[in-house]
Amino acid sequence: MKRTRHSTAQIVAKLREAEKRLGEGDTVGHVCKQIGITDQTYYRWKRKYSGFDADEAKRLRELEKENARLKKIVAEQTMDIDSLKELLKKKL
Repeated sequence: MKRTRHSTAQIVAKLREAEKRLGEGDTVGHVCKQIGITDQTYYRWKRKYSGFDADEAKRLRELEKENARLKKIVAEQTMDIDSLKELLKKKL
């Protein structure tokens, strides 16, 4: 099955549409088929993006990317420090 990436605006719109249809009495499985996602994706999106508007969801994604970048920098610096400590131990 082809994997697609949805923008945050698309995710929020699909969640709103799903909530509307669920309010009308449809089942989760039926609604997910109609909007083109799996049940698991629906529940994951609902847990992560429920209550957000498109701008807030977009900001959340940006912050997650920034956080991942900063964690990578910290990990690289830690590795550098450890390698320098090892080098100093060998010299002494």
